[in-house]
This record gives sequence, C-alpha cells and structure tokens, in this order.
Amino acid sequence: MPSHSNAPLSPHPLLPYGWDETYAERFRPLAEQGCLPGRIVRVDRGRVDAVVPDGDGVRTVLAGTAQVATGGPLRVPCTGDWAAVDLTGGRTHEGLDGIVRCLLERRTAFVRSTSSKRSEAQVLAANVDFALIAVALGGEFDLGRVERFLSLAWSSGAQPVVVLTKADLVPDPVTLAQLTADAEASAPGAPVAAVSAGTGAGVPELASVVAGGTSVLLGQSGAGKSTLANALTGTGSQYVAAVRDRDGKGRHTTTTRDLLPLPTGGVLIDTPGLRGVGLWDAEDGLGRTFAEIEELAERCRFHDCGHTAEPDCAVTAAVEDGTLPHRRLESYRKLLRENARIAARSDARLRAERKQQAKRQQALGRHLAERKRGQYRR
Repeated sequence: MPSHSNAPLSPHPLLPYGWDETYAERFRPLAEQGCLPGRIVRVDRGRVDAVVPDGDGVRTVLAGTAQVATGGPLRVPCTGDWAAVDLTGGRTHEGLDGIVRCLLERRTAFVRSTSSKRSEAQVLAANVDFALIAVALGGEFDLGRVERFLSLAWSSGAQPVVVLTKADLVPDPVTLAQLTADAEASAPGAPVAAVSAGTGAGVPELASVVAGGTSVLLGQSGAGKSTLANALTGTGSQYVAAVRDRDGKGRHTTTTRDLLPLPTGGVLIDTPGLRGVGLWDAEDGLGRTFAEIEELAERCRFHDCGHTAEPDCAVTAAVEDGTLPHRRLESYRKLLRENARIAARSDARLRAERKQQAKRQQALGRHLAERKRGQYRR
C-alpha cells in the first residue's frame, strides 16, 4: 500500500507578500485558466513588475497591463494590487514575460483627487493595512496637512499611523512631548510615533506595529520617507538625498511606488513625495479624523447646524470655552468644503459622460434605422 506522509504542506510562496485564504479562494477560477497569482510591486508606463510563485520561492516578472487599463482611473493597476498574470505565451517581442489578465477585488485603496481640473481619482496604493503618514520634525509642523492625510487614510479602509520623523532634530524632550501631544489631539484613533531613522530611536517599536501587514508610506518630499523605509527594511534600497540648506525642503528621491519586503514580515510601499493631496470621497474619513467635532454636533439644537452663529451650538460653545481649538474647527470646515466641491465636480463629469454616451447611442440608432429603410426601398 502507498505510504502517506504526515509532513505539513509548504506555505504558499506569496505568504510574506500578504497572500491568504481569501485571495486564494477568489483566485481559484483564474488558476483553472492557467494564470498565476502575482502581487504588483511596481508600475511604470503601462507595465508592471509582479512577484509570482516559482517553486518554493518567488520571482519577479514584467507584465503588460493593456487588458485591464481601460476600466477607468480607479481600475488602473497600482502597487499593492493582486493580479492574475498569464505567462503561457512566453516572452514577447516587447520584452514582456506575460500580461495581466485581471485584478483581484481590492480590500482597501488609498485614493486621492488629482490636481487636474477634471477632478479625477488616482489610486496610490491598494490592499493596504497601515497608512504611515510621515511628518518631519524640526521644520514647519502643519497639523492641517496631517488631518488631510488622515481623512484619506481613514476613507481608504487602512489604519493610519502618524509617524513624526527626524525626532533627533528636537533634542528637548519637553518640546518633543508637546509636538507629539499636538499630533495626537489632531489624530483621534490613530497611533502617533516619534522616530529617528538616523539614531534608530522608535524604529523597532514602529516595525512591530506594522509587522505582518502591508503598509504604505506617505508624506511630502523631505519628510524622511526613504530614510525611514531603509531603516524599516534594513537595507539601503531607497536612495536618500540631503535636505536643501537654503529652505529646509527635501528633494524627490523616490520616483516610483515600490513594494519592499520587511524583515519582520509583511511589506512596505514607499511612495514619491506628494506636493498636493486632494480629497476624494472622504466624507467618512473626515468624520473619523474630526470625531470630537462630530460628537459635539450631535448635541446642537439643530440637526443641520452650520456651527457658525446658530443658537445652542455645542461646537461653537466648545470653541468659546477652550475645549475645542479654533484651528481644528477651521480645518474641519475647509476640508468639508473641498470634499463637497470635488464630489460636485465628479458628479457633473459623470453626468456629462453619460450624456455623451446617450448621444452616441442615439446617433448609432438613427444610422441603423436609415440603413434599414434604404434596404426596404431597394
């Protein structure tokens, strides 16, 4: 009789990259079509680098995305996506190893509005568990920008973590404690960590928070993202440039969004510095970022209170007695207005596209009807 081994099955090669039973179940029909699962680790002009299983390990392949790049800006492949990669055709004359047939459904997506007047969306990272918002100490400490990133992070479905980088530039512990407290007050529900990639302070604690998951590193140029990425990955894979002496601003050292393995398990997506971060469908995220204002609003006399000059407004009362900073309320109002403008423009663009589509269908219908009448005349 044949003997049966009781040895445990080898773990899936993509397990360190976030593969799990949920993705495996979604991928089964695609596996039957001869595709391999792959995680996109870089996107560059219609092509992607993806890691795919290769025996007990993985290898990186170059794949085209023409088949899946036409589903609108929210369906364009991005770093962090799980994809069905078809390698059956062999290497193509374009130097591609294969093509991406489709993307698996995303669990989370960090989306911002582009700077274009069309108010289109751009997905910066997909299937992310933690959004690390890097804010450099020792320079301008913009809490409004922190709140903007937080609103998008909460809306993405990921857990935001505010990372105060370059903590060694604030040697006074009292000042550092105050800056940390200010960040915590602006980030209800989100951990705040002060770290120094240069000295290593706080890096092991941050690494333990994000271990085993997928994290995306976000922030302005000069926030120390690449240095922090090198500290977390234990490598020098991300190029680091010095901050400009004349104005203290950083340079763009990361030009693509790269997915990097972490020695503690999990992966990190490093992103280029973001000059502008427009809101996109961030109403839920704003509610969580400004949770204390939303809670106060429930005590206002009027359910549609604008929190300006209405009687019995709990929000303005909190500002007057000092329990709610006026800056925080102004930031809330500003981001609410911006989100509403983006939503209105997006709706208007969608209506215009539907109108154009209806016109094309009507024109096609008239053409077919005229051709049919011409056949009857003959």
